[in-house]
Amino acid sequence: MKVVGMLMVSALLALASSFATAYDPSPLQDFCVGINDADSAVVVNGKLCKNPSFATADDFSYSGLNVPGNTSTQLRAHVNLITADLMPGLNTLGVSLARIDFEPNGGLNPPHYHPRASEVLLVLEGTLYAGFVTSNPDHRLFSKILKPGDLFVFPFGLVHFQMNVGKTPAVAIAALTSQNPGVNTVANAIFGANWPINPEVLTTAFHLDKKLVEDLQSQEWVNPS
Repeated sequence: MKVVGMLMVSALLALASSFATAYDPSPLQDFCVGINDADSAVVVNGKLCKNPSFATADDFSYSGLNVPGNTSTQLRAHVNLITADLMPGLNTLGVSLARIDFEPNGGLNPPHYHPRASEVLLVLEGTLYAGFVTSNPDHRLFSKILKPGDLFVFPFGLVHFQMNVGKTPAVAIAALTSQNPGVNTVANAIFGANWPINPEVLTTAFHLDKKLVEDLQSQEWVNPS
């Protein structure tokens, strides 16, 4: 039994170690408030750090997440991402937060992934269809209809999406495991690349007609922000 227990502890430690290395570096102090003045700052990991003696409560707070975003866009959705740029006290803590607003009947946060973060989504209002797709070779879809109070997690680096399938506006809060999670919207990256990807690549990769590919590349691709 002792051997089994030791093996279980070793396995848990290995999992914890591999999990930790997938995220932002651990901070080397209690906090590091972001500052743009290089003459009065120290570089750690993230932004320059304000002298802790000059930090205030305002550095660790943000107001306005209760304000709905402008959803009169092509995708009829809006993402308001709160990072260390808006809330300096987040610097080096490895977390960020977003409010996502969706118009009724189809407001969409399109398929995308975060290169530096996992995400947990909490629905506050409305009804969302949300899901993610696993990597090669399975490409399994995990999806669910979410209602207020429901949570859904999107694993690190996997393509995921949310769409309002209800008749009323929807609001969700997303927590991400990086102070700078990044976002790569799939359609924008493929068809809105600057410079455009050679159409021959896309016709072969997506089994599409070349004219359709060229038409897609000529369109304007916008982000839900």
